Amino acid sequence: MEQFLNSRQDEMLGLLEQLVNIDSGSRNKAGIDKVGSILKEAYVNLGFDVQTVSQEIQGDHLIIRHNNAKDPEILIVAHMDTVFRDGTAAERPFSVKDGRAYGPGVIDMKASLVSLLYAVQAIQDSGRPGLDNIEILLTSDEEIGSITSRPMIEAHAEGKKAALIMEPARKDGSLVSARKGGGDYTIRVHGVAAHSGIEPEKGRSATEELAHKIIKLHALTDYNEGITVNVGIIRGGDAVNVVTPEAVGYVDIRTTKLSQAEPLDRKIRDICAVPDVEGTAITVEGSIDRPPMERTDGTASLIELIRGIGAEIGIDVTDTATGGGGDASYTSAAGIPTIDGMGPVGGNAHRDDEYMEVATFVPRCRLLAETIVRLSERS
Repeated sequence: MEQFLNSRQDEMLGLLEQLVNIDSGSRNKAGIDKVGSILKEAYVNLGFDVQTVSQEIQGDHLIIRHNNAKDPEILIVAHMDTVFRDGTAAERPFSVKDGRAYGPGVIDMKASLVSLLYAVQAIQDSGRPGLDNIEILLTSDEEIGSITSRPMIEAHAEGKKAALIMEPARKDGSLVSARKGGGDYTIRVHGVAAHSGIEPEKGRSATEELAHKIIKLHALTDYNEGITVNVGIIRGGDAVNVVTPEAVGYVDIRTTKLSQAEPLDRKIRDICAVPDVEGTAITVEGSIDRPPMERTDGTASLIELIRGIGAEIGIDVTDTATGGGGDASYTSAAGIPTIDGMGPVGGNAHRDDEYMEVATFVPRCRLLAETIVRLSERS
């Protein structure tokens, strides 16, 4: 496979340029569907069946299985959407400079889409097993929380023995073996307005009440346990000389274990159930609805397999945990041994200077292909 992929690097870069130069932000259905149509045609030409899961607002999802597949044991998940607004591709199109490829979504994760396709081609060319043992999901809404794709991912994870998630490898090349879960809350405080100079005693300050709640909520953070509570945005008041009648706080929650979610949710609601400022009232909206990706024994075993493959082909495979969420959390929570970061190496995702290390394009594609083959041989 090494020779095959080395001979295809220019093709891979050409397809990457084509995909990067298509605006496919999460709200750009036409752009995502254009990316999907290019990939769909390529997989069909390789003997795969591609099912389109139509979406009314976001782009369509694709479910891809080889025509000979019966009960594939490996789930591979990648997303076609990016975070960038329409017009970004024209403003700063794909380019390569000093060994790095640049452009909107180049590493998160259009390079991974190309890498996955060429890994499939390499396996097919080699005649080795694996193509009938994979099921590929290409989704359209990961960057906005996998609103419609999450149920699909969870459903297709059932019965699988391994899940490979195509987010990019970290800047240092590490794969991802754990991710934080979490959720979002909105805390609304209702007070009583009053003139702060003439009759302040008649007011009930919503901002004062929110301040009490912020301190108590932040006290729930436990770095040793990997729990963080952050009130990142607060709003309240229209004039400096008015006791604030309404205030709102927006809260970000991160957890490292599935078992942390329910107790933490209960503590948040208990804090907000009793006002500190008499005469105010609090409402709480939200939940902890994103499970963490935990480093289970199954995940550790999968890492060891990939580490062994890496040693054979000259890649020092390491793994790490990250605080960001992702689709790996859904397969992990379903009990499937899951590895994330199976794409090429790069960095600065979601920024204007997002990049991919070109020298890692082929090696990481080969690592992916060999992993699919070894998992299939083992099963």
